Amino acid sequence: MSKFSQRIRIVPSGYDGGWILEIDGDVQSHVDLHDPRLIRFEYLRRIGNVLDSCWPKGQPIRLLHLGAGALTLARYGQATRPGSRQTVIELDPDLIRLVTTELPLPQGTDLTVITGDARSELSRLEHACFDAIIVDIFTGKDTATHLSDADFYHETLQHLTSQGVLLVNIGDDDGQEFFDQQSQVLHRAAVSAGLSGVWTLADASTLEQRLAGNAVLAAGPGLPTDHAEVAALRSQLAAAGPYPARVLAPGDPV
Repeated sequence: MSKFSQRIRIVPSGYDGGWILEIDGDVQSHVDLHDPRLIRFEYLRRIGNVLDSCWPKGQPIRLLHLGAGALTLARYGQATRPGSRQTVIELDPDLIRLVTTELPLPQGTDLTVITGDARSELSRLEHACFDAIIVDIFTGKDTATHLSDADFYHETLQHLTSQGVLLVNIGDDDGQEFFDQQSQVLHRAAVSAGLSGVWTLADASTLEQRLAGNAVLAAGPGLPTDHAEVAALRSQLAAAGPYPARVLAPGDPV
């Protein structure tokens, strides 16, 4: 049992050759050790699509993961961009230990593991900058406020390179009230940092019918502002799925 009173298990997925991370009985992540490029969770796939689209194919980048899960995206980063330098900040050291022991990382993975509170540890990185920062620690409206307020987003945006992108997973219940609030908070933080605003990637029904589910928010200087480039990226990300996909650029109506 983790000292954080979480029951952590890794079990066969039951529908393919992959593995599932469960925390307190809830499915958190899926990993395919034979093909780390295979991402089963739709919101993680959407984040992967952004990583694929914002830099030339195969180019190593610097990634920061706030929240570890089963390190699905760290594995993806190594598989698609060998030589990438990655850092993960995770509150629970028992989770990292179990995942890396039972689900070994791809050979050659350059991953620095930091245990502790995401915001506190990020502040200790001082002037370190990353091409992509992935925030996957939210559990809806009960999320710790210090990891979902404007100051947190402002501080996180400051750790992006000049071509960097911040990607935030938002899980919410029917009505999507927390998503709406977080979208507005990140939008204001982005605009105050001189950026155009927030992109949203989600299943179409999640946004249009306000159903429970996950949406990905994205902001950063690495996202286009030119009208033609915005349209091209919107189409590219929508075509990449999973379907039905909805991709909103800053200023698009929900």
